[in-house]
Amino acid sequence: MPLPAAHTLRPATPADLPAIVGLITELAVFEKLEHLVVVTPESLHPHLFGDKPVAECVVGEAGGRVVAFALFFTNFSTFLGKPGLYLEDLYVQPAHRGTGLGRALLQHLGALAVARGCGRFEWSVLDWNERAIRFYEAMGATVMPDWRICRVTGPALAAFAKPGA
Repeated sequence: MPLPAAHTLRPATPADLPAIVGLITELAVFEKLEHLVVVTPESLHPHLFGDKPVAECVVGEAGGRVVAFALFFTNFSTFLGKPGLYLEDLYVQPAHRGTGLGRALLQHLGALAVARGCGRFEWSVLDWNERAIRFYEAMGATVMPDWRICRVTGPALAAFAKPGA
């Protein structure tokens, strides 16, 4: 499905940071995780546009407004011996869903992974988000049933990092 003429994809710029943070907040509300959001445009800036960026972002626009984003980074597969592309978050505002914008973002990142010689393109999906799971599977993705995410954050991370923990 080609991207509707009303939408465009492009790499994010520093001027997009307020819109990206707004979309991250909308995503968190959708996922019922808004209590975890502490990101600000200022805190995100060095990680996307600083001297040593650790992530990249593509935005989707409609009518000159940022209405979608995909934030991703390079990871590595020891089994494949190749880098991979990991999609941290993708969000399309509800009014723009069903237009092909989400599919276009995923295909754009898939093409980027191929162009960069990546061995895989991966992301996570919440187990209750059946609509997204069906969408990803219809695009050819495999939802990995045997894998679970392990996470250590905040004070638990500080304690985890101490010798003898």
